[in-house]
Amino acid sequence: MNARRFYPADTLLAFLIIAPAVLLWELGVRIAHLPVYILPAPTAILKTLMENLNLYAHASLITLEEALAGLVLGLLAGVGIAALLGMWPRLERGVMTLAILIKSTPLVAIAPLLTIWLGFGILPKVMITALLTFFPVLVNVLSGLRSTDAAILDTFHSWHASRWEVFLYARAPSALPHLFAALKVTAPLALIGAVVAEWTGASGGLGRTMWMAYTNLNLPFLFAAVFLLAAMGMILYSAVVLIERKIIFWEGNAT
Repeated sequence: MNARRFYPADTLLAFLIIAPAVLLWELGVRIAHLPVYILPAPTAILKTLMENLNLYAHASLITLEEALAGLVLGLLAGVGIAALLGMWPRLERGVMTLAILIKSTPLVAIAPLLTIWLGFGILPKVMITALLTFFPVLVNVLSGLRSTDAAILDTFHSWHASRWEVFLYARAPSALPHLFAALKVTAPLALIGAVVAEWTGASGGLGRTMWMAYTNLNLPFLFAAVFLLAAMGMILYSAVVLIERKIIFWEGNAT
């Protein structure tokens, strides 16, 4: 399978798709004379962002810190549990039942409780983000561990390899593409988890900025934070893709 490579033409094509949409948005707001508290024009959003650049930069760093910390925690939990189930499959029914129970519980119900229990600091935000991200990692990595080529497993067994050696040198490499597939979803999702957690109580961050803008019907302020979140999500996704190309180099060389 060939790894997808990006060229300057891809960036140009993306611009040619996005630019007309933004232009139509601007023209639609101006032609319809929509008030700013209904739908602000992109130029008004950009102006708000530039006028409050320091505020948004500080809020973005807070949210990014919470998101990355939660993503790392969720990643470690998901990979660790998947490895445990890969080596001891009999544990799967009980562990997956508990994992699905946690996944099925709405975060909007958990977030206030964690804020009460853990305070208004960074810890409840990290926990919420970890809870949101660990399940996709768990499911994808577990699927990858089970997708190892049977011929490779037979070869290792013929060498009388231990269970740990089979896991480390056969199953783990086959799970790497699945892990990065999960990260492409969970990396942007981690930002959403951090924002949701900030809505329940925070002294800073883009989530708090959005909440304050919403309560004051300041839509340019709100949209500026949304645009920043979208940009941060795209950057995190691109970073995952770049790391994937460096680590899973054999896919790029496959024909």
